[in-house]
Amino acid sequence: MMKRDSFLGELEHPQARFLGNCSSLRPSNINLKQRSPARTNCFLSSDGFPRLQRRKLDSSGISDVPHDQTVYHLPIRTRANFKSEQYEVPETQLDSLNSSEMPSEAVLIGANTTEVSPWWEQFPKRWLIVLLCFFSFLLCNMDRVNMSIAILPMAAEFNWNPATMGLIQSSFFWGYLLTQIVGGIWADKIGGKLVLGFGVVWWSMATILTPIAAKIGLPFLLVMRAFMGIGEGVAMPAMNNILSKWIPVSERSRSLALVYSGMYLGSVTGLAFSPILIHKFGWPSVFYAFGSLGSVWFTLWQSKAYSSPKEDPALSAEEKKLILGGSVSKEPVTSIPWRLILSKAPVWALIISHFCHNWGTFILLTWMPTYYNQVLKFNLTESGLFCVLPWLTMAVFANIGGWIADTLVAKGLSITTVRKIMQSIGFLGPAFFLTQLSHVRTPALAVLCMACSQGSDAFSQSGLYSNHQDIGPRYAGVLLGLSNTAGVLAGVFGTAVTGFILQRGSWDDVFKVSVILYIIGTLVWNIFSTGEKILD
Repeated sequence: MMKRDSFLGELEHPQARFLGNCSSLRPSNINLKQRSPARTNCFLSSDGFPRLQRRKLDSSGISDVPHDQTVYHLPIRTRANFKSEQYEVPETQLDSLNSSEMPSEAVLIGANTTEVSPWWEQFPKRWLIVLLCFFSFLLCNMDRVNMSIAILPMAAEFNWNPATMGLIQSSFFWGYLLTQIVGGIWADKIGGKLVLGFGVVWWSMATILTPIAAKIGLPFLLVMRAFMGIGEGVAMPAMNNILSKWIPVSERSRSLALVYSGMYLGSVTGLAFSPILIHKFGWPSVFYAFGSLGSVWFTLWQSKAYSSPKEDPALSAEEKKLILGGSVSKEPVTSIPWRLILSKAPVWALIISHFCHNWGTFILLTWMPTYYNQVLKFNLTESGLFCVLPWLTMAVFANIGGWIADTLVAKGLSITTVRKIMQSIGFLGPAFFLTQLSHVRTPALAVLCMACSQGSDAFSQSGLYSNHQDIGPRYAGVLLGLSNTAGVLAGVFGTAVTGFILQRGSWDDVFKVSVILYIIGTLVWNIFSTGEKILD
């Protein structure tokens, strides 16, 4: 057993060059004087190098000395940081080290060791922020759609008529409308982390307190549902503010598509698990179970998330350079230039297009079970099953559209062109498939048309939903609050108008109104929208 010593030499005589032969480095030639467990002085005696040698040094790659130059082994003095490691090196292998496979010169080098971190520590921080936003939106729609299932046993218990049920369902939008713009202002001024965290805690508490409010009385339930809308109303503006600071332009579409797909999958999850919980534990269990998940998310959010990369002390220098290397301004907002914002044509293109988009989307998602039951003659179980299909389709195609959009940008296509292409698909795709519904004769084809309509609609996530960060990254929260307010109003009015149309007309008339608005949205978007930054 022998001990192999690794050390980093620092020459006290910079002019001296150490080119000793490996075979001559024997313990007899090295006198070690130990000063401390961590430091050792290493004196190389010249007695072990009594001769001159002619060496071919060019082949070693460490010297430019000519082939025939005589190299003198000078007595040198070397100070070394000395570290011992135990190895089993047989005596027979020691002599074999001076072989033709290894350089014969002894080169003293310091090993630069790099510690390999676990994969979860190497995961990009910006995408951790995206995933946390994804799960917040998943919880958002889980807590929103559970009432659509739980309201049936609740109505039986409290003797609610259909008008009361409709009032309860709509009370959510009272609060939701109030905080769209306000949430955007808060996020742009104090940071998206605080606002989104507040929103999740607020709506989770409102969800948990819903059964208690319902048992106290109808007015308390209406207030609690409005409170829940207040919390969920700040989610989209706050998320938009955070991603505008964390995500570079080259990854914007796919990141937003992933976050918004959390909403779609949240609806699927809520619709799938609510009946199971109600059947086994009663309707209050849905609100207690879903609402309590918010505390788990909030714990992770508080420990891992920051409003901007500049605030994260653990962010690597390489990733920070990637994020901050773009042209997006990161300065905090102190005041909102409303006159400037509302004077820009692309801002109004966003607002109008969002209205046109949500009119058709809300009608399909709200009235689809009725359409399946009345027109396609599906029973309620089948209607509920097929209602899940559009959400799944939107989740898949939203992410496909995001990757396509970012790929087009990476290949040099302008952001303006990419946004117009993706949103045109998001408008004209649903318009085309809705016009086909009046021509299909089988339920299977009708369901296929509805799924394709919603799948092409999801390309809007890479169109108008990404455009807020394009035209005004510093005011991304406010811009989304403005346009989404129009979108929510479209959902509220569109749902009511559809009921009025069905009393006097047919489903074809309902779809025609949606198609007309899709075409108007397409024209406005392609004429007035832009992907360039117009607000700074």
